[in-house]
Amino acid sequence: MDRDLVETVSLRWLRRLVIAAFLVVTIFPFYYMLVLSVRPIERLLLDPGSLVVGFGELTVATYAEVLRATDDGGQGFLTFIRNSGLVAVAATVLTLLVAIPGAYAVARLRFFGRRQVDFLFLAVYLFPSIVIAIPLFVVFSLAGLRGSLFGLVLVYISQTLPVSVYMLKNYFETIPVSLEESAAIDGAGRLGIIRRVSLPLAAPSIMAVALYDFMIAWNEFLFALLFLVDKPDRWTVSLGLSLLADGVEVPKTVLMAGSVVLTLPIVILFFASERLLTEGLTSGAEKG
Repeated sequence: MDRDLVETVSLRWLRRLVIAAFLVVTIFPFYYMLVLSVRPIERLLLDPGSLVVGFGELTVATYAEVLRATDDGGQGFLTFIRNSGLVAVAATVLTLLVAIPGAYAVARLRFFGRRQVDFLFLAVYLFPSIVIAIPLFVVFSLAGLRGSLFGLVLVYISQTLPVSVYMLKNYFETIPVSLEESAAIDGAGRLGIIRRVSLPLAAPSIMAVALYDFMIAWNEFLFALLFLVDKPDRWTVSLGLSLLADGVEVPKTVLMAGSVVLTLPIVILFFASERLLTEGLTSGAEKG
């Protein structure tokens, strides 16, 4: 008994230490970025390794400079945030509008080549983005879509749609068919079954896919650079942040403030949707 007790207590504390170590490794970079973003540049130069900021040192001037319009001497990140928000929301919504019925069809309907669909969807990711970047650049230039946010949305949809269909398909397959059959017996049509049964039960997966699509569109840099480099008024946040990183005259505190502005919406969105991401809505849905 004593040996079992020692092993149990040891494993319990070892698990806590491992979790604490992972938390430190994960949170420390963001914490240090946040600390740098609220310190005056002169204080940073005097003590760059300080991890604690006194209340007398705190400043929001860096964020004011980052968000202020370029005409007023700022970095214009409010415009970048607006552009990124429009692109990310539009790409996410349009991807889900196509992915949800497509994933349901693959999961429930029987058709020729159904077993090969997974491979075809995932085969898109066998090719690096840089391989398809140049052909897309040429095609979109000929179509007059280069330099437009709508063209960038189309690119992001093509990047996120295959994996979105794959993820949603796997979740739809876990929903008991008997629930849909019961709804069909009650007189519900196929669209009614999807709207009243499948979609509510698939809410956690849909939220996870939406978060994935939004993060891809919000953080993506390569295609934004190719399509919008000559249109500064349509730049996204990632492009704006690269401008700060390349600027020799830009203080690193301002760069860190821009990094926080880029990261914070994703963090807020994740914690706001955490309940749907972790809650199993299908738990106990079928009895017997």
